[in-house]
Amino acid sequence: LIDAELLFQESKKRGIKVNPEEVSDYFQKIKQRYPSEDEFKKRLSEMGMNESDVKAQIERGMAIQELLDKEVTEKIKVSDEETKSFYDKNPQLFQQPEQVKASHILIKVQADAPDDQKAEARKKIEAVQQKVNKGEDFATLAKTYSEGPSGPRGGDLGYFKRGQMVKPFEIAAFSLKPNETSEIVETQFGYHLIKVNDKKPAKKMTYAEVKDRLNQHLKKQKTDSEASAYIETLRKDAKIEKFL
Repeated sequence: LIDAELLFQESKKRGIKVNPEEVSDYFQKIKQRYPSEDEFKKRLSEMGMNESDVKAQIERGMAIQELLDKEVTEKIKVSDEETKSFYDKNPQLFQQPEQVKASHILIKVQADAPDDQKAEARKKIEAVQQKVNKGEDFATLAKTYSEGPSGPRGGDLGYFKRGQMVKPFEIAAFSLKPNETSEIVETQFGYHLIKVNDKKPAKKMTYAEVKDRLNQHLKKQKTDSEASAYIETLRKDAKIEKFL
């Protein structure tokens, strides 16, 4: 709170003015997060605030950010030598594990469900398996039969690495080759058919692949450090009283 107040007072000393239209636009974006006007007003009431209070906070935040941009962020530079040095000294950070891109068809049944429910779910997945074995399109079948949240996407789960899926699912997926479909796999969620669409072997990401992100990461580190140092200079020149 003290740091924010110091920064806001400094922004006023520097004559920083915030565009009212930008404040209004940001305010509207906040309102749009709520399903209705009434919900928004209810939330404000719970916080003991009104719309003017919110706009004042937005204006204050924008003034502080503009001050930090001018005094800190715009002065921060990260050279290619710095990014390359960081990349070379931290190879463990750029290892990309083996990944699989898979789709699945799920027929749900609880692990502790009665035997008759499990048998019924098993019949359903076996019927779908027959269609897969006959060459019917896996994605179309997933949209029609899968009871998982990925069903509308044709069962697509995207890429994932080891440790992100339950163990029986992971073992089956990583044992398949691209375009292969698994036998029926049972997990705590039910019965699955898994199709592997692509595989990426483990590798070290190249410097070119990570250079831009690494530059932004190092810039943020420098910015945070310099911002803290800048606030300390404001503290030294300020009279601060705490009322407890």
